[in-house]
Amino acid sequence: MARKKSVKLAAKLFSTAADQINMFFNKTSGLEAEWHSWCTDYAVIRLYSEFEILMLSALVGAINNDTATLSETSGFDFPAHLSQDVCTYLIVGKGYFDFKGRDGLIRIVRQFVPETHYLVGILKDPDYKEALEQLSALRDFGAHRSNKAKKAAVKSIGGERIGSAGSWLNKQNRFGTLCDALKKLAHAIEKKAPY
Repeated sequence: MARKKSVKLAAKLFSTAADQINMFFNKTSGLEAEWHSWCTDYAVIRLYSEFEILMLSALVGAINNDTATLSETSGFDFPAHLSQDVCTYLIVGKGYFDFKGRDGLIRIVRQFVPETHYLVGILKDPDYKEALEQLSALRDFGAHRSNKAKKAAVKSIGGERIGSAGSWLNKQNRFGTLCDALKKLAHAIEKKAPY
């Protein structure tokens, strides 16, 4: 039998990556404000990318470890064992894993696991709502800098004025706080995952 996908390992890898990104962020704090802001934009984009990897790995693992979860949500009977490649293909097809904000992520996860699954419960937990909404909105603003992205970022931070994602995250340890909240989410996944 093929090896099962380790969701626990994926959560640990995300936490390590978040620490490294936060270390990068802290090392750039001595730069001029504009350059530090640019580096922070990069850091939040990278943090989002690592979070996408965690979420895809967690979904692949959920299906790979127990295909009954997919059978329950899809209404089709799947074999007891699906390879990680097949699980990934079922999720992304020929594209890539992408989600639009916290609600979009929950919608995607619900397509592959039942409402009672630990991933849905963790993502719906109000303790992580703000971090998930800010991560997506600030990443979009840092990457695209469009008016639409700015409006979403302003909404995610409670209507506060914002020049750039980086300039807002540079103040009051906001970037560190965001990293810590996402690491707590990853730790919750690690605790609940069977493998």
